[in-house]
Amino acid sequence: MSGQRPGPAGPGEAPDPHEHAGPEEPPGAEEHPAADGRPDEEQGAGGAEGLDELDRQILALENLQWKYQGAKEMEIRRRLNLSPTRYYQRLNVLLDSRAALAHDPMLVTRLRRQRGDAG
Repeated sequence: MSGQRPGPAGPGEAPDPHEHAGPEEPPGAEEHPAADGRPDEEQGAGGAEGLDELDRQILALENLQWKYQGAKEMEIRRRLNLSPTRYYQRLNVLLDSRAALAHDPMLVTRLRRQRGDAG
């Protein structure tokens, strides 16, 4: 089958993630795996021990720029297997953590400012 380009996904096949209008990722940005499946209580904002994989993925999504309305919510569901509501709840907790601030101070400071934190 060499030399042929794959067509649209057939029944039972996963669609090509590059076919929809997703985020504009900077060059060299890597694809992030889905959430690890642990219960939400175990995936907390990390505290002193640092960020877990889901927290890092949330921050990575917040660094992307989105072309189309709804594209971010689609990626939240696809990449992280979270509802947008749960994603934003977790993001707000994450923005208050020292570990997130240490991981990406510019992003966390910008998001805190957008959220309306005094500062």
